[in-house]
Amino acid sequence: MTKAILALEDGSWFEGISVGARGDTGGEVVFNTSMTGYQEVLTDPSYAGQIVTMTCPEIGNYGVTDGDVESRAPQVAGFIVRNASPIASNWRASGTLGDYLSTHEIVAIADIDTRALTRTLRSKGVMRGVISAVNVDPEQAIARARAVPPMEGADLVTRVTCSTAFDWPPDPAEPGAASAEEFGLPPQRRAGLPLRIAAYDFGMKWNILRRLGAYGCEVRVFPASTPASELLATDPDGVFLSNGPGDPASLDYAVKNVKALVVAEVPTFGICLGHQLLGLALGGKTYKLKFGHRGANHPVKHLATDKIEITSQNHGFAIDPDSLPNDVTVTHLNLYDGTVEGLRHTSRPAFAVQYHPEASPGPHDADYLFGLFLDLIEEHR
Repeated sequence: MTKAILALEDGSWFEGISVGARGDTGGEVVFNTSMTGYQEVLTDPSYAGQIVTMTCPEIGNYGVTDGDVESRAPQVAGFIVRNASPIASNWRASGTLGDYLSTHEIVAIADIDTRALTRTLRSKGVMRGVISAVNVDPEQAIARARAVPPMEGADLVTRVTCSTAFDWPPDPAEPGAASAEEFGLPPQRRAGLPLRIAAYDFGMKWNILRRLGAYGCEVRVFPASTPASELLATDPDGVFLSNGPGDPASLDYAVKNVKALVVAEVPTFGICLGHQLLGLALGGKTYKLKFGHRGANHPVKHLATDKIEITSQNHGFAIDPDSLPNDVTVTHLNLYDGTVEGLRHTSRPAFAVQYHPEASPGPHDADYLFGLFLDLIEEHR
């Protein structure tokens, strides 16, 4: 086994073994509390620039499968686990986690105390870090960790957005592209007529597209920098704002485009980064959370109904509720820390949530939001 090291900018370091590519990587070290869904986590573009720690101690026991992906390849900067299973016990599995990481050149470390690491990140906040299976000198690794660019001010969307517009699915034969039937939950309803959705790709998870398709939508996906006028020229029934990585406040071009969509009064629905961009476009401000929300068990209260939804989340920034103007209403709150989890404009057809109703991985409590998007579109046709 090859020795590996994880070093953090605060000077702490952990020694373990390499379970992925033999290399060196840096990024913001975060933690995810999901017990399953590691392949979806690895391939979620929102994790670009981040080294993800799984708090569940046993990872990899069900291997990897062609259908359980959220993009064409892993997007994380690095991966940290306590125990990496060397075998895959799953009739669907196409290989082991270790082989998958190596094939896709993801640097990963195992056999470290992930509980101690998570407590450090919870107490001190997420930090820049380095995993290396090449140079395991602690002092040098710590110095490299301190040189990693901070997440604040980072536009990582340009790394993960599509290069040209395309229709979904791009190819039904592509692994993971058209596996909507595996969601396990039929849509609450389907549109009476196919609805044409223009979707901004800020780092879109494929299950969002699968769910839009399941609800009867025909989706055309556009690069993140596409002018709003180009989207509107296609005369869509609605516009979707996707999830994605990095600091929303750095995306001036995206905020400008979302403002134009709001003015045009085209029905708009945003998720995660899309929620933050809508908040910024409506006059709000964002701030960085101490250690973020990443996991599949976050309770959210829907203020209009007092119902509680258990949600899947993955974000390190949030909307400041005190910065929102009077014509914007907060619709959902996180019950862990009271942060904003949803908002809507009071007179224009635009709403968004901070969490992931498409799950993958996670619970299906909030899948109804895709139905609300359909309702909003049909009200304004």
